[in-house]
Amino acid sequence: MKVIVVGGGKVGFYLAKTLGEHGHKPVLIERNKALCSHVANQLDMPVVWGDGTMLETLEAAGAADADAFVSVTGRDEDNLIACQMAKQQYGIPRTVARVNNPKNKEVMRKLGVDIPISSTDNIARMLEREIDASAIKELISINGGEASINELQIPENYPLSGSTLTELKPPAGSVIISIIRDGALIVPRGKTQILSGDKIIALVQGEALHDFQEKMMLLEEQDR
Repeated sequence: MKVIVVGGGKVGFYLAKTLGEHGHKPVLIERNKALCSHVANQLDMPVVWGDGTMLETLEAAGAADADAFVSVTGRDEDNLIACQMAKQQYGIPRTVARVNNPKNKEVMRKLGVDIPISSTDNIARMLEREIDASAIKELISINGGEASINELQIPENYPLSGSTLTELKPPAGSVIISIIRDGALIVPRGKTQILSGDKIIALVQGEALHDFQEKMMLLEEQDR
């Protein structure tokens, strides 16, 4: 997933770094030249010097083929304008804006920002939930996004089909609540097998979501 991040301060820096570590392809935009150089020296990813509210800067960052756009500057008006341009000019399907003043959250939503977030600590995992919905579907958010109940569809020809939960070892912070198989509900135990075509319902803490998804859905790629 290609993600453009506007703002090279602490929030933008660590967001871009986390996205890169999770296998995504972030491109960071920063208007301060000195900060831009510092970020470029620290992160192994494209860094564009420019104003994220300007078309030429977004063009240089490759907005035309971006999957998501996140603006996390310290100015709500800049974050709003950048997201509006990303959506209207480039058709980027998902926009996320940092909201420094919580009073602006609903205004941003009404003006076209898909996900206005005032709690910046949750941006990375919220992005993954919203954009990577093909692999894991959130059913219920719990305690303000601290955890969620999610649905996963185990693919056909799953290479570890027949493995028990004890053998799969779901990561800490995740609990498989139930398995739906051929229309029947199964309450799992350690010796319960996971089979191709199963639908899994799991309670997962936010910080464990990425690891849980990799463990349960992407293991087939490791065997290619």
